[in-house]
Amino acid sequence: MATKHNYTKDDIRQMVKEENVSFLRLMFTDLFGTIKNVEVPITQLEKLLNNKMMFDGSSIDGFVRIEESDMYLYPDLSTWMVFPWSSERGKIARVICEVYTTDHKPFEGDPRNNLIRVLKDMKAAGFKDFNIGPEPEFFLFKMDENGQPTTQLNDQGSYFDMAPMDLGENCRREIVMTLEEMGFDVEAAHHEVAPGQHEIDFKYEDALAAADNIQTFKLVVKTVARKYGLYATFMPKPLSGINGSGMHLNMSLFDDNGNVFYDENGEMQLSDVAYHFLGGLLKHARAYTALCNPIVNSYKRLVPGYEAPVYVAWSGSNRSPLIRIPSARGNSTRIELRSVDPAANPYLAISAVLEAGLDGLKNKLEPVESVDRNIYSMGETERKQNHIENLPDTLHNALKDLVKDDVMKAAIGERLCQSFVEAKNLEYDSYRTQVSEWERDQYLDKY
Repeated sequence: MATKHNYTKDDIRQMVKEENVSFLRLMFTDLFGTIKNVEVPITQLEKLLNNKMMFDGSSIDGFVRIEESDMYLYPDLSTWMVFPWSSERGKIARVICEVYTTDHKPFEGDPRNNLIRVLKDMKAAGFKDFNIGPEPEFFLFKMDENGQPTTQLNDQGSYFDMAPMDLGENCRREIVMTLEEMGFDVEAAHHEVAPGQHEIDFKYEDALAAADNIQTFKLVVKTVARKYGLYATFMPKPLSGINGSGMHLNMSLFDDNGNVFYDENGEMQLSDVAYHFLGGLLKHARAYTALCNPIVNSYKRLVPGYEAPVYVAWSGSNRSPLIRIPSARGNSTRIELRSVDPAANPYLAISAVLEAGLDGLKNKLEPVESVDRNIYSMGETERKQNHIENLPDTLHNALKDLVKDDVMKAAIGERLCQSFVEAKNLEYDSYRTQVSEWERDQYLDKY
């Protein structure tokens, strides 16, 4: 397991001197998973270290109303990191912050605070760590002469291709080197199935560090891509007719004795804990889809024929179900959730899947039988006989499932849930009023 940095205030002061840090980027995440930051000169360091840094929360999506706008940023010193790029005026360091109210209590509308709360539920249930290994995918597009992204791909490569087919190779290599300079343990980097699509996998971490890493990863990918005149997008399905981008989450649960999903004598060498956790993931799947696939475009990826899951099922071998159990055992035993896409707010998505699994443990939920053949080739009747449900096919339907599921609503808390559902219903309503090119092509000259 990767070690966390337990930096003290004096450690931070020392690193500021040694690294010639001139600016501080105070990062946090809004309701929709967008990274926000307040940049301040290094003269504000002491104010930050003493939890006295204030900002206006009314300007952040899903945060607070104008009359309660003053908020504090409390730095999590373990997330201190100096960016490898620098200007002539010195380097920039970032620290991820938790948002607090003026009465110095964790703000309920901060998604990171929510995950911290959910991890306390996990510890109360007798567990030590919930580890997440993410597999984020992204596309690289060319930019026009004004620096705006186009839909022109930077290559025509495919899965595991190399140069000259993979023209993003140099850009991807620099992304990996930058991440490693920043302390990431990168396990794999390769071209994905679709042209212009890439995947970089980094070592699992505890849930909070993993969510922080996903946010930092997105920032690095976009920053390095721009150096190459490319635009990196984590939009789930930017182009029709080719695979979309996912962000599979590999998850494992630990107590003081190790990975509790592993049982040498269990069926498939999985423990009862693993099966109950899996039962919870399956039971709440339709509801947490709204959080794991949170935009209208997410549902253009979750369709048959493009390797993304469409059905609520699990398997130890094939890749068509929602959940797969990779073959590794011992402390590497894990459950892979394949529906999540990189538009998800990682703090909310991880909160939801953890609470779903804990509900499975609490109520000793049993998963349905595994499905070890290609579900896409089954007819509707056969799927029903195998108790295989569909995932929601639109954001609208996913939101309906979310508001009916008390466990999932509690997983993100009343405040976040209300703000999320209101905002996403508005997003879907806005989408519904638009007339697409497809509709004009199909209907204009027919009716």
